[in-house]
Amino acid sequence: MRVAMVSPLPPSKSGIADYSATLAQHLSALVPLDLVSQAGARWEPSRYDVILYQMGNNPWHDFVYELALQHPGVVVLHEANLHHLLVELTIRRGDWEAYLAELEYEAGAEAAARGRRVRAGEIGPDYDGVPMLRRLLERSRALIVHSRYVAERAREAGFSGPIACIPHGAWIPDADRMAYRSRLGLDETTPLIGIFGHLKPYKRIPEALRAFRRLVRLQPRARLILVGEPHPDLPLGPLLQSLDLEAHARVLGYTPIEDFTGYMAACDIVLNLRYPTVGETSGSLLRALGLGKAVLVSDVGAFSELPEEVCLKVNVGPGEEDLIFEYLNLLVMRPDLARAMGERARAWVEKECAWPLVARRYASFLEAVVEGRAWEWEPPEATPPPPAPPLIESPPKFDYVLAWTPEPEARQYAETHRTRLETTLAITPAGGPEDRILEMGAYLQITPALRTRLGYGEVRGCYLGPAGGIEHHTVVSQEGERFECDVDLFDAERDPFPYPDGYFATVLCCEILEHLALDPMHMLAEINRVLRDGGHLVLSTPNAASLRAISAILQGYHPGLFAHYLRPDRRAGEPRHHREYTPREIRQLVEDAGFIVVRMETGPYRERPRPDLLWVRHLLERYRLPTELRDDAIYVVARKAGSVRRRYPDWLYTGGGQ
Repeated sequence: MRVAMVSPLPPSKSGIADYSATLAQHLSALVPLDLVSQAGARWEPSRYDVILYQMGNNPWHDFVYELALQHPGVVVLHEANLHHLLVELTIRRGDWEAYLAELEYEAGAEAAARGRRVRAGEIGPDYDGVPMLRRLLERSRALIVHSRYVAERAREAGFSGPIACIPHGAWIPDADRMAYRSRLGLDETTPLIGIFGHLKPYKRIPEALRAFRRLVRLQPRARLILVGEPHPDLPLGPLLQSLDLEAHARVLGYTPIEDFTGYMAACDIVLNLRYPTVGETSGSLLRALGLGKAVLVSDVGAFSELPEEVCLKVNVGPGEEDLIFEYLNLLVMRPDLARAMGERARAWVEKECAWPLVARRYASFLEAVVEGRAWEWEPPEATPPPPAPPLIESPPKFDYVLAWTPEPEARQYAETHRTRLETTLAITPAGGPEDRILEMGAYLQITPALRTRLGYGEVRGCYLGPAGGIEHHTVVSQEGERFECDVDLFDAERDPFPYPDGYFATVLCCEILEHLALDPMHMLAEINRVLRDGGHLVLSTPNAASLRAISAILQGYHPGLFAHYLRPDRRAGEPRHHREYTPREIRQLVEDAGFIVVRMETGPYRERPRPDLLWVRHLLERYRLPTELRDDAIYVVARKAGSVRRRYPDWLYTGGGQ
C-alpha cells in the first residue's frame, strides 16, 4: 500500500503542520509514504493506493482542500467547520460569486441570501452556522477524526462513508522548567499560569483574565503568560491595562516550538479554554498533558470527552468566571493536587495518544479503505514488559563470599564493596546446569557463588589484558570447597569477545562501564552478540546524578565518585573513572544496545545513605525535580530483545549518530 499525505509542514504557522510532520515520522515506518506540502508540487496521484489529506480551517490548507476535491482520498478532519478556509478560497481572492454558490450548495437559498448581505457589508459571515463541509465530504472516500463529536457532525452533514476515530497524537517533551522561569524572572515558588496557541477571542481569554485578576487579590505573587500569535480582534494590551494586570501578566507572542514548549514547562497550570467550538482537538493541550501539567478545559465538544481525572472542566456560560477562579485558587493553594493531576495526565497520553500507536491506527484504517472492508480497530496485543527475573529466594550470605577471599587485600576489597556485591548477587538471575554466565572484571569474590549458589553450569571470567590470553584460576574456600575458572584476557572496548554468538545466558558487567575511555558501545554490542536471545545483562555503575554527586557539585567539589588520577610512580590500584552515567543515560545506553530494561534501581555503594544529604532531596522537591533513583550506585537487569539499535548514539558520541 503506497500512501501520499497532503499537508502543510513546518515552518507553516499551522498546528496541523507540526502534527503532520510528527505523524509522517512514525507512519513512514509502517507504509511507503510520500509528502505533498505545497501547491504546485510535482507528484502523480495515480501512483498511490490512497491519498491522505490533513484538513484544517485556515489559509495554510487551501491547496489541501483543492487537491482533495480533484483527487478523492481519506480526509483527516481536524474540526467540523471549514467556513474560514472557504472564505480564503473565495472572498479573499475577490470571487464573491463562488462564495455565494458555495453557501447555496451547502445550506440553500436562504444562506445565499444572507451571503449577499455579507457582500453588502451589512453583516459578517455565518461562520458558526454554516460549516461548509458538504462538498468536501461528498468527494471523500473516508474520514479520520479525533473525537466522537466531529464524527457526529460529519454524519449530520450527510457523510455515509467509513469514519475512524483516532486520538490526536501527544508529544511527551522534555524541557527545562527552571531555565524558562529564569527567563521570566521568576523563582521556583511563584505560581505561574499559561495560555498557549493562537490568542483568538474564542479561547475565553477575557473570562480567564477576569478570573486571574480575582486570584491575584488572594495570591499577589501569581503570574500569567500568554504565548502565541495575537489576534487583531482581541487587543490584549488594552485589555490587560483595563484589568490592571500589566504587572502580573505578559504577552510573549509567537515563539519557536522549542521556546513554546519551554514556557509551557515553566507553568504550574495551563488554561485551554474555548467556546464556541467546532470539534477541534488542541495540539497545545496535548503538549500540556504530555508535560504533566494541571489543565483547565472548557466542557464542550471534543474536550468533554477527556477523562475526568486528567483535567478540570469548566462549564461555559453563567458561573464560568467563578469556576475558573475557584479552580485556579485551589490548584495554587494545593500544588500537590496540581502535580498529581499532571502525573495522571502524562500517564494517560503515554498510554492512549503515543505517536507509534496513532500511526498504527492510521495504517490499519488506510489498509481497510484500500481493501474496501469495514474497519474496527483491534489494538495489537500489548507486549507486556518482560518480567524481571525473580530475586534469588536465599541469596548467598556475605560470609560465604568472604570465605573465598582469605588474602587480606582481597578480603578488604570485598568488605569495602560489600553492599554492591550483595546487591549484585541478589539481582542476578539464577541459572541451570545448561546455562553459562560471564563475569566481566572477575576478581573471584562472587564468582564461585555463580555456580555453587546461583546454579550456572559453566562460569567464565574475563579481565583486561593481551587479547587471546587465558588465565586458569583455582581457589579454595576456608571450608575447603574448590572452584576452578578460566579468565579470558582482552580489551572490552577494542577487541572482539572470544566467545561464539549466543553463548551465554547471563553477562555480569559490574563496575566496568565507568572505566571505559574510548568506545563503550563496542562493549555493549559485544555483550549483545554473545548473549542468547532473551539472555540477561546485569550492570552496575556509579550514579552521576546521586544525592552525593549533587551535594558535591553544589559545594564546589567534583561530583565524580572516583575522578582521581593515579600517580605516575604508583600505577597499582583501581583505574580512574573516565565517565560516570545517570540512570536515564544507562537506560538509553542499554536500549540503544538492543536490550529492554526489566529492573532498574539505585542503592548504596559502599555505605548506607546519610541523613546529611536530606537537604539535597528537599532542594530537588522544592524545584520539582525527580527525587527517585538518587542513591550512589545504579543496578540494572536488562533482557536482550534484538540486535544493536544504534551503534554510535549521538547523545554519547560526537560526529553524529546512526
